[in-house]
Amino acid sequence: MFDISTIQFLSELKENNNKEWFDANRKWYEKAKADYHKFAQTLLDGAKNINPAFEHHQVKDCVFRINRDIRFSPDKSPYKTNFGVVLQPLGKRLQAAAYYCHIDPSECFAGGGIWHPESALLKKIRNEIDYDYQGLVEILNNKEFKTTFGHLDAEEGQKLQRPPKGFDESHPAIEYLKLKSFTISKEMDPKMLTSPDLSKMVLQYFKAASPLIDYLNKAVTA
Repeated sequence: MFDISTIQFLSELKENNNKEWFDANRKWYEKAKADYHKFAQTLLDGAKNINPAFEHHQVKDCVFRINRDIRFSPDKSPYKTNFGVVLQPLGKRLQAAAYYCHIDPSECFAGGGIWHPESALLKKIRNEIDYDYQGLVEILNNKEFKTTFGHLDAEEGQKLQRPPKGFDESHPAIEYLKLKSFTISKEMDPKMLTSPDLSKMVLQYFKAASPLIDYLNKAVTA
């Protein structure tokens, strides 16, 4: 759970996203950051029961800097106005499927997957689906998965209009092969952010996501 002060900090930062306000409230930020890292540690400790790979991970591998990279962005706001926790089974430096929790006073969700992988990794995932389509179907039709997530995210712009090169329109998995991202998410009521049940709930979502994360990472490491 988060301290109400942390949530208030994010709300105020969203209204005052500038260096002058941030510098004047740096002590508040440091307190919120400590709360953020404490939550990340709780998720990391719980995730060790989902995937033993997390046994050797540290909080610094799972959190983000507050500063935005504005070099190539038309939005020059200097700071992120949310906290995110990413748990990457294969390690921070490798692009692969991961678990993710998004903390924002007005938008919260948990889930995971791999977003917009580079072409070589996307090809590996498509080859895995071609080889083991039934395995993917079983994961997506699993009761716990369907109850939690329903289906893969249908994010605008993350699906081809035509079959990818090398695959026919008649392929039974064609709708999945057209995807450019493979993510799942479960929205959470922002009121849950200060609930003592928050971490338990997020870890339940991570557990439900685990078979898909493993499936995608099997393809990535092939």
